[in-house]
Amino acid sequence: MPPAGRNKKLAIAPPSPNDPRVPRQPQKPSRHPVAPSGSDPLAGVTFPQSETGAVRRALSDNARGVWLYQGNCLEFLDAIAAKHPDGLFDMIFADPPYFLSNGGITCHAGKMVKVDKGEWDKSRGPELNHEFNTEWLRRCQRVLKPNGTIWVSGTQHVIFSVGYAMQQLGFKILNDIAWEKPNPPPNLSCRYFTHATETILWAAKNEKSKHCFNYQDMKQENGGKQMKSVWRLTAPKTEEKRFGKHPTQKPVALVARCILASTREGDLVLDPFLGGGTTAVAALENKRRAIGIELEDKNIQLSVRRAENSASLFNHPNGSEAKCQDERSLSPMVTG
Repeated sequence: MPPAGRNKKLAIAPPSPNDPRVPRQPQKPSRHPVAPSGSDPLAGVTFPQSETGAVRRALSDNARGVWLYQGNCLEFLDAIAAKHPDGLFDMIFADPPYFLSNGGITCHAGKMVKVDKGEWDKSRGPELNHEFNTEWLRRCQRVLKPNGTIWVSGTQHVIFSVGYAMQQLGFKILNDIAWEKPNPPPNLSCRYFTHATETILWAAKNEKSKHCFNYQDMKQENGGKQMKSVWRLTAPKTEEKRFGKHPTQKPVALVARCILASTREGDLVLDPFLGGGTTAVAALENKRRAIGIELEDKNIQLSVRRAENSASLFNHPNGSEAKCQDERSLSPMVTG
């Protein structure tokens, strides 16, 4: 016989687990340990000598929080992953080769020119292109912190491969941003719509990641309304090219928005395809630390100049935007 009172109902029912009336402490997002301000995040990382040459440091500024390297990004990332198996970076911005330099033509400064950015931008065929995208993304995933995110820019020539590789590797794709250019290069062949956008994929390290999204900051920047996934931003301004220009240069405003949306002050940002150093400039302008790696000698020199002089790049922040043509053709025109 059951004890007396076993089946009696309680006078006051206990609250359900999700009862909104029950006060709860707000959960703070978990943070990975942060390196002390002013210290070199790559201290103790050993970069091995290889057939492509050793990774060398081109700029080290502990006080401002910027470290730039020249070398092969795959070997660079492997060395970092070996030292930091749990991840090191809060965010990655990657502008990889688009594989556009295939003999087509485009319009630059009102003239017809060939699309030839360099050997690094030439296609090796869809299979090898995808293999390359998979390998550098795999390494980026390893060096992201558990809650870190990555932004990757591209056109139709590369972005579908990047997105597929992300799915294969287990990234969690958060958004696909359409960067709309208000003044794109004209289409000379008149056989296509004028290409006026690039896509930027934003993804977390994996499905378990509790990514950072500064929703209120983005809403405030957008005049009090939720920011949409279509961003209308001009190509790099003239003042951004004061110390030189890169053929695939991104506007600082574009990279800065990605950084401000997904990081906090003091966070560490990586660019594995540094190019002209825009990511480093955007990070420094917004109180984030930056590490970048670039293969080409002339490009790393440009990155160093821009990073060292980032404070003087924007003397007229409230001035009108200069009308600059984008340096990269979105689609080589077919002739004949």
